[in-house]
Amino acid sequence: KPWIVPIPGTTKLSRLEENIGAAAIQLTADDLRGIDNAASKITVQGARYPEELQRMTGL
Repeated sequence: KPWIVPIPGTTKLSRLEENIGAAAIQLTADDLRGIDNAASKITVQGARYPEELQRMTGL
């Protein structure tokens, strides 16, 4: 995707500033291909939520 939105859960000002700075990063098409390539090699294991919470999501 051409956009990524970080959702920081931070308690330190320095980390918030670091996260805000990420908004200025522009990824090239090569960068995105590299990320896609690396992500495609990851095998996801386990459920995202425990079973009782998964039922609440409606998925």
